[in-house]
Amino acid sequence: MQKLIAPSILSADFANLEREIKAVQAAGADWLHLDVMDGHFVPNITIGPQVVAAIRKITTIPLDVHLMVANPELFIDDFIKAGSDILTVHLEATVHLHRLIEKIKSSQIKAGVSLNPATSLSQLDAIIDEVDLVLVMSVNPGFGGQVFIPSSLKKIRSLAGWRDRLRGDFVIEVDGGVNAANIKEIASTGADVLVAGSAIFHSENYAQTITKMRAEIS
Repeated sequence: MQKLIAPSILSADFANLEREIKAVQAAGADWLHLDVMDGHFVPNITIGPQVVAAIRKITTIPLDVHLMVANPELFIDDFIKAGSDILTVHLEATVHLHRLIEKIKSSQIKAGVSLNPATSLSQLDAIIDEVDLVLVMSVNPGFGGQVFIPSSLKKIRSLAGWRDRLRGDFVIEVDGGVNAANIKEIASTGADVLVAGSAIFHSENYAQTITKMRAEIS
């Protein structure tokens, strides 16, 4: 598939969120990545389904909603109703992963599963045939602006090789420390969707930054 760039609003100016979202849409963003944190599964609190629903009203970009929450089964319905296009849950956050993936897919949206840096790919074995997307965290989740963990490259490459052997069609997404300097190397390992937060929202010109990133992965 074509490589996609997904700006993460975690690094956006929340006082001017509508302006920020419309700016990255105009700049050519493919997806909009929404990090949902609960202060339990990760040490931060961000947004809830009401904010996702509000964002849904102001943009046509696919909403890539990443649930970094404990007990995600309690919140799935709310985020489906809010207008998520892709809904990703953490493998580490639930003992009912298969049930959650089935529920998401039954709502006619894409279902993803995410792994923290220390989680082995082998834990995907029982669910890999069911998911539309695998999100590889290349930082320890909870905060934006962190540095990419180099060992993530090996993990992404291994996942891409596994996909080839399975002849699978799931999308590989990478989130954490992605910027214009390393995006080419990350994409070359087999990543399809590159999530970038501070690299875009802390730049002076969103369009120039996204254009530069796209040139690196084209």
